[in-house]
Parts: sequence; C-alpha cells; structure tokens
Amino acid sequence: MKYLDEFRDGALAQRLAAEIRQHTTRPWRIMEVCGGQTHAIIRNGIDQLLPPEIELIHGPGCPVCVTPLETIDTALAIAALPGVTFCSFGDMLRVPGSRHDLFYVRSQGGDVRIVYSPMDAVRIARENPQREVVFFAIGFETTAPATAMAVLTAKRLGLRNFSMLVAHVLVPPAIEAILNAPGNRVQAFLAAGHVCSVMGYWQYVPLAERYRVPIVVTGFEPLDILEGIRRAVRLLEAGEARVENAYARAVTFEGNCAAQKVLAEVFEPCDRAWRGLGVIPQSGWRLRPEYRDFDAQHRFAIGNLHVQESPICRSGDVLQGKIKPNQCPAFGTLCTPRTPLGATMVSSEGACAAYYNYGRMAAPAPLHHY
Repeated sequence: MKYLDEFRDGALAQRLAAEIRQHTTRPWRIMEVCGGQTHAIIRNGIDQLLPPEIELIHGPGCPVCVTPLETIDTALAIAALPGVTFCSFGDMLRVPGSRHDLFYVRSQGGDVRIVYSPMDAVRIARENPQREVVFFAIGFETTAPATAMAVLTAKRLGLRNFSMLVAHVLVPPAIEAILNAPGNRVQAFLAAGHVCSVMGYWQYVPLAERYRVPIVVTGFEPLDILEGIRRAVRLLEAGEARVENAYARAVTFEGNCAAQKVLAEVFEPCDRAWRGLGVIPQSGWRLRPEYRDFDAQHRFAIGNLHVQESPICRSGDVLQGKIKPNQCPAFGTLCTPRTPLGATMVSSEGACAAYYNYGRMAAPAPLHHY
C-alpha cells in the first residue's frame, strides 16, 4: 500500500498540476496512447486539474477496440465450428461483431472459454486432444511475448490441435499513422509504459526527430500521468522534440531483450487493419512461415464474411481522437455497457467505457475535427 500511496499523493498531484498551469502559455494537444492511461485520467479527474489550454486526446490504445470487425467476425465463425474450443480473454466475449458476439456463440452451444493466459489454452489443447483449440491472440507488444511462448511450447509438445487467431498490433506505426493523418492535431504523446517495458523506447526516437513531436514514456498511476504531462508541456513550450522516460522504475531504453528475441523468433511484421484507422503498414505481427501450422486463419480458411459496421456508432472517430466519447449521439442511450454498439464501450480499456463508468455523460463544447 505504501508503494501505491507514493504515486497517489493528492497534495503532490496539486503541485504538479499547478506547475503545469504555471508553464503553459498557449494551447497544447497531447495524446495518451494507452487505454489504461485514459481510464486513469478519467477515473481520477486528471484532465480536470489541467489548465483549459491543455487538451488530452484519447488515442487508439485499446487492443480490443482497434481489432477490426473482420477479425471479430472471423473469430465468431471459428468459434461456432463443431469440434472447436475457442479460448479468449474475457473482454473479447462481449465485443460485437456484425450480428452477435462470442457470448451469443456460447449460448448457442459453442465451446467458448475465458482464459487468463495463452498458456491456459495450451493446457486445454493438451488435455483435450480430440478438440481443435484456438486462442484469440490480441494485444500490443505487452502481451505478445506470452503468445510467442505459447506457440513455442505447443511446438515443443507436438500439439497438432492447437492454433491461434493472431491480431497483435504495434504502437510506433500507429503513432506514425496518426502524425501522417490529414489535419492531425496531436502535438505530443504519452507513450505506454507497459509496452515500453517490453520493447524499450528506442523505436520512438526517430519518430520524435522526424515529426518534431515530444514523446514521454509514462506510467499509469495519477502522479505518473501528471509527471508525463508536465514533461510534455515543458518540451512543447521549449520547442524541443525528443523522447523522455518518466517511467524509469519499469522502463529502460533497450527494453526486455529476452522478450524481444522470442518475439522475433515467432513473429514477423505485417500490414494490419485497425478499426477506425484503416490498414497501417507493418503495424502488426503474424506467425513466421515455420509456425504456420499454428495459424488459425490458415487452418480454418474462413471466407465469404459479410461485414457490417453499425451505422450510428462513431467508435472509429473516438479511436482517432476526432471526438470525445460523449460527443457520439448514441453514447449512453443506444450504446451502453449492457447494449454496446462498439468495442470502445465494452473493453476495460475503452474510452467510451471510461466516460460511461465514471459519469462523463455530458458532451463538452464541440471539438475541431481533423
């Protein structure tokens, strides 16, 4: 508890906020990349401590939310096949596809199971050799090493009934896509500390230099986030574009080299579609050819999917930072956590879920759109 108290000190938070106000001389727009940071900001009212000149833009930092509808529908089709045991993290079960979700598949007799690690799915495959066991592998660089280890373990055990539907995505290409977007308004980034704990922050240095934007590696406690914002404002006001590490207790420049080695052995970069952002070059991972036998898309070859997005859900605009969640006309009425229209209302890291759960129901003054 003492450790947590060190990063939730209300008096220190007020001092940090006062310093941010003191040094802010003009409007600045800062994007937090991670959905976990978005929830911390809204839950603790961090944005309400800041001067009105500072706008926090919620980025596409929720891996559940950015998983495209085509991938969700593919997962639903595989899960509904006879003889398949479909394993997923819990927050994917209520993400709506074109017509229904994984909970619906389970209600219709599909063997859909919640797991807490990809190694759980490996164990299920080992214990049920008569079943085809599929793990839905989503997440940023943070969760990908566990996925890679599961593939290596399955290969070592000779499991022929285990495969993965891989939807891992990478943060740096998404940041570059945002910076290249027409009318981009983001002037600085708070990078996700847990991603950088795996990958380091060396990949962000060329982005900061090329696009002249400050990037601050930031943690998830209230003081972590305020310190990240303080550093970003200081760099913006000084006209300095570089990467700073405000999460040194968990992040190094190089990152976890052992994890990176495992990732490089199992995965290779590929173009990946992101909900709300479209296809971003080299922004995902897929299994290398030598591990293709574990690729569920190759194994089951699901095709002829009719994908249909909700015509009234603006989760894509939320993910791009074009609007705040409560500026969507369906927010809190047609779209709630019990009746979600998009993944951003379902996921534990979704921006819409944060605004709904913490009472941000009223829409602010309209933002300028991209």
